Amino acid sequence: MSATDPLIHLSDVKKVFFTDEVETHALSGIHLDIKKGEYLSIAGPSGCGKSTLLSILGLLDTPTDGQYVLNETPVENLSLSQRARIRNREVGFIFQSFNLIGDLTVYENVELPLTYRGNMSSGERKARVTESLERVGMGHRAKHLPSQLSGGQQQRVAVARAVGGQPSILLADEPTGNLDSKNSEIVLQMLRQLNKDLGQTIVMITHNPEATTYFDRVVHMRDGVIVDGVPAD
Repeated sequence: MSATDPLIHLSDVKKVFFTDEVETHALSGIHLDIKKGEYLSIAGPSGCGKSTLLSILGLLDTPTDGQYVLNETPVENLSLSQRARIRNREVGFIFQSFNLIGDLTVYENVELPLTYRGNMSSGERKARVTESLERVGMGHRAKHLPSQLSGGQQQRVAVARAVGGQPSILLADEPTGNLDSKNSEIVLQMLRQLNKDLGQTIVMITHNPEATTYFDRVVHMRDGVIVDGVPAD
């Protein structure tokens, strides 16, 4: 991949849901390039297609039509097993509800995605988990269960889990939606620091208007299309 090639290229991506003979056009022709190392926000009203677009970017869903290229690999027509392999290696997810497993420790939650990589030794897994937890300031809580943590701490663990696999792209779906303003700012600053320190490409859905100052670019969606994507001030 050359320095000028986008990490992600979407060309005329469409998504139609069929239910009871009703067609719902969630995405109506998305054209979008995302550069390596970019910190991008997807904004827009509820129902505009943001979450559908994020699911396609994360290979959790497939487009009805159009082209999606991730890291030089066209992914829209791959098999389920090929998609799962790329998702495990190339994509990190951060969710609004944290999605930590309650009966696993903090350490085990961060380690879990790495156990699906057959070629990774236990020593390398340990190093990745330890580094990720230290990076988000949660190394001292490695043996705790999620229920013993605050919401802000749980989200920091979720960030550590997402970056532990060293993915090409981090996808964050309203990661501050369940947090108070103080913890929201901590998480946003942490993601910005990851973006700066590691060159991590991040795409985030957020309704928080104060968050826009953290991004390189804000893409606005309405009715399944991108209406503008000017750089953030």
